[in-house]
Amino acid sequence: MNFTQQYLTLVAIAVVLTIAVGIVLMRAGEPFLQEVFHDRTVTRSLNLLLFVLFGLITLGVLAIISAVDIDTGNEVQTFVVKLGVVLLVLGLAYGVSMLVLLRVRAARKADEIHEHVSERLAEREYDRTHPDQGKHL
Repeated sequence: MNFTQQYLTLVAIAVVLTIAVGIVLMRAGEPFLQEVFHDRTVTRSLNLLLFVLFGLITLGVLAIISAVDIDTGNEVQTFVVKLGVVLLVLGLAYGVSMLVLLRVRAARKADEIHEHVSERLAEREYDRTHPDQGKHL
């Protein structure tokens, strides 16, 4: 396999893998986004935007990396090393994306807990200051 064939094969594999990983991320991320936004339309729209962002960033980084000349002295080994770099970049991008989703969900849960506690404290304060009003609903 000559250099051009190797390069084009690597790019094709990188594109297919990026799309596949992006789809997995989209499917895995949708429940997180649904839990955060409680709106199916917003969730799907944001999920699609994140899929496109993941693809563009990952493919951009892979395009830059693919231009780096790695020569192991053996065409097959060189190809495997470059494919390994592709896989590492995809894994890193996937991991970062999942961490972001987890942090967004955790922040939203913290906000909901804070809101619930504030409401309960306000109810208790009302009940304490208005004992003759009966139970506050």
